[in-house]
Amino acid sequence: MMPLPQGSFEMGASAAEDEREGVPEKFRGWAVPERRVTIATGKAIGVYEVTRAEFGRFVAETGFSAGDACYILERDAATNQWGYQERRGKGWRDTGFRQGDDHPVVCVSWDDAKAYLAWLSRKSGRKYRLPSEAEWEYAARAGAEGARYWGDIPEVACSFANVADITAASALNWTLSNVRTFLCADNHVHTAPVGRFRTNRFGLHDMLGNVYEWIEDCWNDNYLGAPTDGSPWLTGDCARRPARGGSWISIQWNVRAGGRAWLVSGYRGISTGFRVARDP
Repeated sequence: MMPLPQGSFEMGASAAEDEREGVPEKFRGWAVPERRVTIATGKAIGVYEVTRAEFGRFVAETGFSAGDACYILERDAATNQWGYQERRGKGWRDTGFRQGDDHPVVCVSWDDAKAYLAWLSRKSGRKYRLPSEAEWEYAARAGAEGARYWGDIPEVACSFANVADITAASALNWTLSNVRTFLCADNHVHTAPVGRFRTNRFGLHDMLGNVYEWIEDCWNDNYLGAPTDGSPWLTGDCARRPARGGSWISIQWNVRAGGRAWLVSGYRGISTGFRVARDP
């Protein structure tokens, strides 16, 4: 765990950023209005995403079942387009690609993550939970004001994050594009072991890229009425939950500190995992 320094920051992404980053029209306006948010002292967040080994210990001790299906990436033979398809027999143990114990766990739902955190809290005697959306963004930015904590030069990304890059494009026969692909090589086709890339200024790994991370809040289509004290927003559409940071398959506009996405809370997919937070 890494303590988060107390502080305030501008949360959100402007319409100008959405335009500059090429965000599709239907996904714009989700991170406005930008607003000043204050994070109290005493909060802490995981340095790494939760790994397969860590989740496996939870499953071994409790007998928890994380389902028998997961959305995996497949190419449609008719259209030659990649897309997600739910497949039985796939899950956190078998994602369809090789993962070591030090890789982030994927194919886990928001509910699975909550069950893990309840177990971890019981074992440790401390209160572990998912980060709020504000805490997550504060931790991801680590004092940086741009779209990404390493700056806005796309070619720099591969030193800091596992993203849709030349490595994945070559292995999976994607079309290279400076809009859709980071034109650098991170040397990982799928997930990477946690901690392989450079940290941000708070000492946190993989806050962008590798896997999308589940968030505590309910989903709202913008920030009108959102808390400004760093607490989770627990009203709105609670069947949907934010998933932040982008993943190993994410193109440039997805991989932003202020960018937002949502998933149905029961969704299990090969690019979604989580990170823990802790109260004092």
